[in-house]
Amino acid sequence: MKFSVREKQNMTGWAFLTPFVILIFLMNFIPIIKAILMSFQTGKTGNMRFAGFINYARILEDSKCKDALMVTLEYVVVTVPLIIVLALILAVLLNDPKLKLKGIYRTCIFVPAAVSMVASAVIFRSLFATDGFVNSVLIQLGILETGYNFLGRPVSAKIILMMIRVWKNLGYQMIFYLAALQSIDISLYEAAKVDGATALQRFFKITVPLLKPTLVFTLVMSVNAAIQVYDESVNLTNGGPGNATMPIAHYIYSLAFGGVPNFGYACALSVIVLIVVGSLTMIQMKAGDRRE
Repeated sequence: MKFSVREKQNMTGWAFLTPFVILIFLMNFIPIIKAILMSFQTGKTGNMRFAGFINYARILEDSKCKDALMVTLEYVVVTVPLIIVLALILAVLLNDPKLKLKGIYRTCIFVPAAVSMVASAVIFRSLFATDGFVNSVLIQLGILETGYNFLGRPVSAKIILMMIRVWKNLGYQMIFYLAALQSIDISLYEAAKVDGATALQRFFKITVPLLKPTLVFTLVMSVNAAIQVYDESVNLTNGGPGNATMPIAHYIYSLAFGGVPNFGYACALSVIVLIVVGSLTMIQMKAGDRRE
């Protein structure tokens, strides 16, 4: 049996793809299905029994879950707008053809995105320790008399965690905006300038409308990532002081692997997060299609 060149190419493509499809199914979809089934069960590991929607009903009564959701919401509300606005401003500034050393500036801003979260946590922990750099500067300036425990106070600890998130994601978001800005025809700006439009008017009348698909894409991506925030809390404060900095992902982990494990309830919360993240991912994919 003879195959055409196109058929051979298709067969070769499927031969390369099939192992990865199988791995994705085994490593991703089977655990998801298992988690969904386990969310309807209660009991200890190895002796779990069907319990209906008890775990989902418990979510409405769990005060710690509500606190974790509130912390996650704070991350979303504060960090997402900050990242988008600052990244857009930096992208516009670095897109200026008259600016020198643009490559160096772009690299410096993007470097934090390549730093691991463990390393980032060590850096910020040393900066904001009671005998760290920030306290030393504040004491020398006469603002403080003794070292302030930034990571031991709920408000300051949250602010530091948000700072890490903004610091790490700023350069990553900036790359998207830079790519989109460089695809805009410069003649549009020149024509607007001839007509007397100010720099601010050109930004809001030309730049923002043409960047709308990219803005929607990065907005959904940022919200999606903020909902799943975990590393910052675990590595820097371990959810403390108390549970003041514990987001929902960290709370789910503590339910499953901390103290007395409760896999059924942890899986129920995971399913809720999965639905939210999955919905946002679909919106993100549609935004990406429009951008193309």
